[in-house]
Amino acid sequence: AWTSFVVFSISQSTMLAVGAVYYLLFTGVPGTATYYATIMTIYTWVAKGAWFALGYPYDFIAVPVWIPSAMLLDLTYWATRRNKHMLILVGGTLVGLSLPLFNMINLLLVRDPLEVAFKYPRPTLPPYMTPIEPQVGKFYNSP
Repeated sequence: AWTSFVVFSISQSTMLAVGAVYYLLFTGVPGTATYYATIMTIYTWVAKGAWFALGYPYDFIAVPVWIPSAMLLDLTYWATRRNKHMLILVGGTLVGLSLPLFNMINLLLVRDPLEVAFKYPRPTLPPYMTPIEPQVGKFYNSP
């Protein structure tokens, strides 16, 4: 579970901070980080449903808790409006500190994502996708 926590925390914090700060700074619209986090959450729900429809267990995809950290990022944007560098510094710090906290609570409530993923390896290719020997140049050296 610790591996999942560390991997998830680093990747999700980075993804949220970089993506949301990019949107905030280039649109200049407060609330964009929460909007971005909501879209990512909905996309993850769709992916979770797709994997579940393929027969994988419901816990196969863990949905990170992005929205509260994104709200903190929006508040930081509002508070540091005059200085974009402070948004990156303070906002990134707040996301980096808060998202792992929400992530830890989330991972306590679901089965360990890495353990679940390794229990369900990718299936072998179906017969119609199995590579065959190429027939090109078959008679090239024959008399």
